Amino acid sequence: MDKSMKILIFLFILVQTISCSSNTYTGSITEKCKAQYNAAEAKYKVGKYWSVKEDLDEILQNCTGTGVMEETHFLLAEAHFHLEEWVEAREEYGSFVNFFPGSPYSETAAYRKAISAYNLSYKDSRDQSNTTFAIRDFNRFGSDYPNSALLDSAIMYLDSLSNRVAENDFQIARLYSRMGEPGAAAIYLKEFLDEFPKSPRQKEVIVMLISSYIDMKEFAAAKFYLERLRDTYNSDEKMLSSAKRLEGQIADAEKSLERKLEKERKQKLQQKNDDS
Repeated sequence: MDKSMKILIFLFILVQTISCSSNTYTGSITEKCKAQYNAAEAKYKVGKYWSVKEDLDEILQNCTGTGVMEETHFLLAEAHFHLEEWVEAREEYGSFVNFFPGSPYSETAAYRKAISAYNLSYKDSRDQSNTTFAIRDFNRFGSDYPNSALLDSAIMYLDSLSNRVAENDFQIARLYSRMGEPGAAAIYLKEFLDEFPKSPRQKEVIVMLISSYIDMKEFAAAKFYLERLRDTYNSDEKMLSSAKRLEGQIADAEKSLERKLEKERKQKLQQKNDDS
C-alpha cells in the first residue's frame, strides 16, 4: 500500500470518528451539562464520592455559562470533605465562597472550610500553621455570619483550637524548664498566663513560674506569683498546699543565697587582709 493511500484511509477514519462523536449528543450544551450534573449528584447521594470527583471536574471544565457551575463547585468540595481530603476540601470551599459569595451554600461552605482546617490541625499537631489557618477561618466565619445557627459550634471549635495553641506553648515552656533554662521557661509561662486565661493549665503554669523564679534567685517575682496563686485559688486546698510548699522553698533558697553571699564576703575580706 502506497503512502497516499494510507493518508486517505487515515483521513476517512478521522472523519467517521468526528461524525460519530458529534452525533453522540444532539441536545444543547446546557441540557447536556444539566444531565451530567444530575447524574453526578445521583452518584454523590449514594456515597460514590471518589468516582464523582472526575465527573464534577469535567463539568467544571466544559460547562461554563450553563447554570450548573455553582452547584457543581459546591458538590466537588463536599465530595472532598466526605473523603476527608482536608487540604482539597478547604481549597474548594474557599474558592466557592470567593466565586459565589451570595450563594445559599456560602454559609455552609465557609463553615466547612474552617472545619477542614481544624481537621488538618488535628492530624498534625506539630504544624501550628494549620491551627492558625483554622482560627482565622472560624473568626472570619463569625464575622461574616454573626447570626448563623452554626456560630455556637464555631465558638466551641475556637476554644478547642486555643487550647491546642496553649498546650503547644506549655510543652515548650516545660521543655526549657527540664533543660535547666528557667529564664526561657519563664518567658513562655508569663505569656501563657496572659494569652490563655481559660486554660486548665493555669494553676500548673503559675506553680512552674514560681519555681523558675526561685531557680533564677528572683525572689520578689516568685513571691508576687505566689500571692497570685493564693488569691486566685484560695478555696483550692491542693493549691494552698502547693503554695505553702513553695513558700518554704523560697525561704530556703533565700537563706541559701544569704549564706553563699556571706561566705563570698568573708573570702574577699580574708583575701584583702592577706594581700595587705
